[in-house]
Order: sequence, then structure tokens, then C-alpha cells
Amino acid sequence: MLEDVADLNLSDTYGKVGVPRQLVIEKDSSSIPDAVGKADLRLPIVAKPLAAKSHELSLAYDKFSLQMLEPPLVLQEFINHGGILFKVYIVGEAVKVVRRFSLPDISKRELSKNPGVFRFPRVSCAAASADEADLDPSVGELPPRPLLEKLAKELRRRLGLRLFNLDIIRELGTKDRYYVIDINYFPGYGKMPEYEHIFTDFLLSLVKQKQ
Repeated sequence: MLEDVADLNLSDTYGKVGVPRQLVIEKDSSSIPDAVGKADLRLPIVAKPLAAKSHELSLAYDKFSLQMLEPPLVLQEFINHGGILFKVYIVGEAVKVVRRFSLPDISKRELSKNPGVFRFPRVSCAAASADEADLDPSVGELPPRPLLEKLAKELRRRLGLRLFNLDIIRELGTKDRYYVIDINYFPGYGKMPEYEHIFTDFLLSLVKQKQ
């Protein structure tokens, strides 16, 4: 699904949306360091299991620890983003976005002093709300509404989905450089503000379309 975002090459006056450079590893963990080198992925690297039932992520800090990862998985470059991600819920035509705390930024000094692989629960599932936090505007400002609506519209068409969400980050130090790091189809909507009204309107619209 992230490949559909990459194919969009979405860029306009409101910002540019892409995906982090990534690589799929089906098997043979010993081949990972060479594969990462050939794909020119920069460290640190986030490893995401391909199995949908697994929510555990890993962060590899150095080249030697890459072969400790367990395929099948997706390797994705980690991008500093101020420790904040934007969870964008799509319900039919409705688009709702909330802030969530994410992994903290990683400095070059930390990268050199933290060899190994660190495992943690999937951030998008366990992250706490950051909507009430006192954040630096350069970090906490929501992505422009027109950009999100255009992205949601294009992905609805390409993916054939009407119930899904996106995890989006803004690259630290930029105002308009966004990356989609995850897409979930039919996600949990319990933490989406006003989800009862939005879902009711969505279901009523489906009924009207069939009449």
C-alpha cells in the first residue's frame, strides 16, 4: 500500500508527500546487510514484520546488527520527526487527523553509541495522544487540510478502500516535507474524535446510495 503513495509523487503548494526508502526481506537474515547496502538505506532502520498479526517493531542502529533481524519484514529508513506522528482517519469522504507521540529523534552521537537492535511495540498502536500537549508549532502543526484531503481521495481510488488510516510524519527541520510511514485498512476507530457521528453519517450515505 505504501508503494501506491510513492507512485502518487504527490507534491503541490501545500507540501510534498512520499514514503521513506524501504526494502522487503522475505528470508535469509544473513543477506540483510548486503541488501541494505545495495539499496543505499541509511541507518538507523526500522524493521516491520510482514505478518499483520505482529505489532512489534525493531530499530537497528548499526550495520552488524541487521543480520539479527528476523524475516519476513519490511526495512524502512528512520526519519527524525520531532517525536510526533499524525494519525489520519478516513471514513468514506470524511478525513479526521489527530496527533500522537512517536519515537524520539536520534542524533548522530546516539547512533554511534547505541549498537544493536532495540524492540518496541508498534508506535501507532500504543502511542499516547499529543493533542493537548504544548508543542513547538514547527513540530505539532497539523498537515494542511487540502493536502490530506487530496491524499485521501487518491488513495481511496487506488486502494479501493473507504475505511483506513494513515500514519504521517513531518521531517524535522522542514515545513512541508511529509512521509506516510504506515497504512492500516479497517483500523480501530475508538480513539478518533467524534467517531460515532462520523460513522453514522458514513453508514447513512451507503444506505442512500443503494436506494
